[in-house]
This record gives sequence, structure tokens and C-alpha cells, in this order.
Amino acid sequence: MIKFRNIIGHFKTITHHRHLVMAYCFRVGLYGQGLLHDLSKYSPTEFIPGCIYYQGNRSPNVAQREATGVSSAWLHHKGRNKHHLEYWIDYNTTEGTPMCGMEMPKKYVVEMFLDRIAASKNYQKENYRDDSALKYYEKGKGHLMLHHRTRELLESLLVMLAERGEEATFEYVRQLLKEK
Repeated sequence: MIKFRNIIGHFKTITHHRHLVMAYCFRVGLYGQGLLHDLSKYSPTEFIPGCIYYQGNRSPNVAQREATGVSSAWLHHKGRNKHHLEYWIDYNTTEGTPMCGMEMPKKYVVEMFLDRIAASKNYQKENYRDDSALKYYEKGKGHLMLHHRTRELLESLLVMLAERGEEATFEYVRQLLKEK
């Protein structure tokens, strides 16, 4: 049985997150991506497990994975949203490893960057700082399967945010997206 407060809490959390990312996307000129960001979270495949495993202070996908060994919501989500690095993992035809991260188009790296800011703000609330997304990334970056150019861009944006703040970083991103 899903608790009513979990349904309301999860809906508020994902909607707040989506609105943050949408506002950030609009600020850097990614209007379509802002409007479409994370709509799959409202599908039954993602929304129901999100309500069941909702805690309010971290992703319900982590809680579902801890409880059952797999997150069905995450498997659904990452296969439908191009701003997740896992969407871009494929068989490797050139290097020695069987799977690798493909290079992500800049607009999706930017959306991933903005998604990380929004997630940090959503869960850390008043404890959020401009280096929060970078610190979270650094905790798990060793196991991420990222193309080297994608990794370089993401890390440079996270470091810039930590050192120079949102306004300067978003201005840089606007210019970056204008480049061919």
C-alpha cells in the first residue's frame, strides 16, 4: 500500500526538480529540452516505484535498488532521457573494453549539468552551495562510464560553477551552445 503522503511528497519533489531544470534550460537557451525534461518520471513505470520508495532526502531509485537489488524506475528513465550518461553507453568497437561511453552532444551534457544542480538543490535545500554538484560528482566519478570529451566538459562546468557561481557559468554555457 502506497502512503498518500509519499504520493504527494514524490509528486512535489519531481515537479520542483523539473521546474528548476526547466528554468535553468530556459536561462541558457535550451527551451525544448526544458519543456520535455524528465516527463517520463510521471509515467506509471517510474512514478509508482517513486512513491513506494519515496523518502524526501534522496532519490527513491537508490532506495528501490537497496531494497530489491534493481531500480525498475531508473532502468526505464535512463533509457528515455538523453541527458543521462547511461543513455549513451554502447558496445565498444575500438578500445579494449566491451562497453564505453559515447560522446554526448553538448546540449545534453549541459542538460545533465543543469540536472545535477537541480538535484543538489532539491535534496540539500538550504545546505546547497555552488560546489555541491561538484562534490557529489566527485564521490562517484570513478565508476562513471563517460567519453573523455563528455567528462572534460561536464567537469569543467562543475568546477566553473563551484569557483565562479551560477551567473558566470550560465553565461559561459549560453556562449558554448552558440558555437557550431
